[in-house]
Amino acid sequence: MTTLKNDTFLRALLKQPVEYTPLWMMRQAGRYLPEYKATRAFAGNFLELCRNVELATEVTIQPLDRFDLDAAILFSDILTIPDAMGLGLYFETGEGPKFERPLQSEGDIELLAVPDMDKLRYVFDAVSSIRQALGGRVPLIGFSGSPFTLACYMVEGGGSKDWRTLKTMLYSRPDLLHRILDINARAVTAYLNTQIEHGAQAVQIFDTWGGVLSHAAFQEFSLRYMQQVISGLKREHEGRRVPVILFTKGGGQWLEIMAQSGADALGLDWTCDIAQARARVGSQVALQGNMDPFALFGTPEAIRAEVARILEGFGPGSGHVFNLGHGINQFASPEHAKILVDSVHELSRPYHI
Repeated sequence: MTTLKNDTFLRALLKQPVEYTPLWMMRQAGRYLPEYKATRAFAGNFLELCRNVELATEVTIQPLDRFDLDAAILFSDILTIPDAMGLGLYFETGEGPKFERPLQSEGDIELLAVPDMDKLRYVFDAVSSIRQALGGRVPLIGFSGSPFTLACYMVEGGGSKDWRTLKTMLYSRPDLLHRILDINARAVTAYLNTQIEHGAQAVQIFDTWGGVLSHAAFQEFSLRYMQQVISGLKREHEGRRVPVILFTKGGGQWLEIMAQSGADALGLDWTCDIAQARARVGSQVALQGNMDPFALFGTPEAIRAEVARILEGFGPGSGHVFNLGHGINQFASPEHAKILVDSVHELSRPYHI
């Protein structure tokens, strides 16, 4: 593989000295970019775009050609694993992802199994293709949904306002949910390890819905299975450590226990104060985040002020990867995204002298 020209992101995740605070943006390849919309239209639909190695590579690289980002993230979807399990993923216009065959009977759950990773070859081929296209410009992040977040969609059959079907199972038949989660954890472990083998240089676990759980349920049904995944991951590849980022949206109250999960870094959403978060976790983990995505709808001066506030909150030293607290909004201005990127690089340097 080509020598990495910019490893600032990887060094920050490992709390090693850096010259500035690196950043990337969740959903940085996406609907706010006109070039992405053109490529997606050419592909026909979102799933076809994910499954087309050449086009998935193209949209992964698009934001890097526009902004001075410090990492690329694989263009894919968190629901590729349950799709490979045979649940029949499809997208309803304006409604998000849905499954043709959700897990709503004991018989369905009994038949569930870890999928053959060969069914996900298009993802791994995209990882290899993106690494080649990057030519060592910046590291490539691989990712997966968390076992619990995948289960939410697998049981409900799609998105939900309250996850009533899933939570009914959690409290009435926890044994069934634990079976789903164990299979998911084994699948996620194999999926991320195969991404690493094909060239992913860091991985992120997206626990998008962990924050809907009670304190006790989060530990039993989400964190436990993320720890199972992390304990099974390859942590060295190509002669370097492969950092793991754990991101639970709405999980700010659990940072202390998440810091003991074995992850190298914790993602923060915008409801967390980064100064308090750093004080709470100390030197155990790096922190990633955490600007409100809607701050990009402010004036250029307001964007710079928000960047300055977050950088000041984290303070001097390494261990911070700047990011939004969740995915960039589809209506955000690319020009404002550029102001964010340039402001982080400029304003963070005094913190790394």
